[in-house]
Amino acid sequence: QVHLVESGGGLVQTGGSLRLSCAASGRTFSSYAMGWFRQPPGKERIFLASINWSAARTYYADSVKGRFTISRDTAKNTVYLEMNSLKPEDTAVYYCAADKGLRIGPKSKYWGQGNQVTVSS
Repeated sequence: QVHLVESGGGLVQTGGSLRLSCAASGRTFSSYAMGWFRQPPGKERIFLASINWSAARTYYADSVKGRFTISRDTAKNTVYLEMNSLKPEDTAVYYCAADKGLRIGPKSKYWGQGNQVTVSS
């Protein structure tokens, strides 16, 4: 019942920045989280970052900690991923996810359509 619409992907040079957005509509839970996964070409989908909606508690994968920042806008029901110091290995399809609880995981109930991010060498 929850729909997630992503935007903000594209092509960027090594060292550049992008900001991804994910807007949620439909039913929400009393306690829930939103966040981001990515899937590089030929590889499995992996966790990047998560944020609890009420308290804004955040979790990051080691591969992006210190470079990526997750945030939320409660008025817009939107989560963001600010990506800085981008590297070619960041090239992937980025997916927004949402679920009840403190953080998202690979079995999250709701997923966005995916956004391609390509970082040139």
